[in-house]
Amino acid sequence: MTKIKDLKEKDRLVGRYLIKSCTKGTTSKGAPYLNLVFQDSSGSMDAKFWDVKPEDEAKAEAGKVVDAAVDVILYNRALQMRVNRIDRADVTDEEMAEYIPASSIGAQKMREEIYRLADSIQNVTMRRLVLAMLARTQERFFAYPAASRIHHGYMGGLAEHTLGMAQTAEVICRQYPQLNRDLLMAGTLIHDMGKTAELGGLVSAEYSLEGRLTGHISICHGWLVEEADRLGLADREETLCLRHMVLSHHGKMEFGSPVVPVLMEAEVLNLIDNLDARLNTLKQAFDGLEAGQWTAKLFALENRQFYKPKM
Repeated sequence: MTKIKDLKEKDRLVGRYLIKSCTKGTTSKGAPYLNLVFQDSSGSMDAKFWDVKPEDEAKAEAGKVVDAAVDVILYNRALQMRVNRIDRADVTDEEMAEYIPASSIGAQKMREEIYRLADSIQNVTMRRLVLAMLARTQERFFAYPAASRIHHGYMGGLAEHTLGMAQTAEVICRQYPQLNRDLLMAGTLIHDMGKTAELGGLVSAEYSLEGRLTGHISICHGWLVEEADRLGLADREETLCLRHMVLSHHGKMEFGSPVVPVLMEAEVLNLIDNLDARLNTLKQAFDGLEAGQWTAKLFALENRQFYKPKM
């Protein structure tokens, strides 16, 4: 069966895909339609199901696998599917892995490196807090995506994003010795752990109720406060600074941080978070793109299109 990454304009086929997300809409003439995101292990693609009937709506449920009769079209420089028919498909739990993209970095390798970095933190208070947060999130931290779609949106993406940032932080600390390496490393390792509760799971692109109501920054901060209380570390300056790292890592209040960075290390955390996310977004946009072509407009990068040079 043709994978999503291999689809081309004007392809007409019946494919088996996981419905990553599904939202309902109505045209200006009052006709119902569905906005879908189909996914398999190679990637995902937007799809539209026009003039959808009630019986088809009942089949189109996020997290379910369907057989879809589709036409592949080009819309705004990006491939999109036009859905003509869908039917529910029966798949086993083992077969679900075929519909979930995964990090190209092995889970065991990421686990070993992240724990190595955690153990390398010399400050005892911060090291204990990081290890407590890793123990709290357990397997979810190494399995979950980092986002529902925009960057690192695949199994293991959260750990990959965290590891990439931590490796960048090590290089930056060597270049700028005025930085507190322990604080930057600790903040980097835990800053996004709340996403293991914010996101709905490995299969769905939907956010959990807790995630939608409170967000991953608040969730992570709450967990950190709880672990600090449990370990008797709540009154330490290191704990307060680490809390600030979590709360400020989006950089601006309009981007979801309740406070802006006022520590050097918090400023750097925001910069490397943004760098890693943007470069992953571009990597995914360039995958499968031939030299001399432009990407589609990238929402996460101010709706800019990027050119892939021939050189």
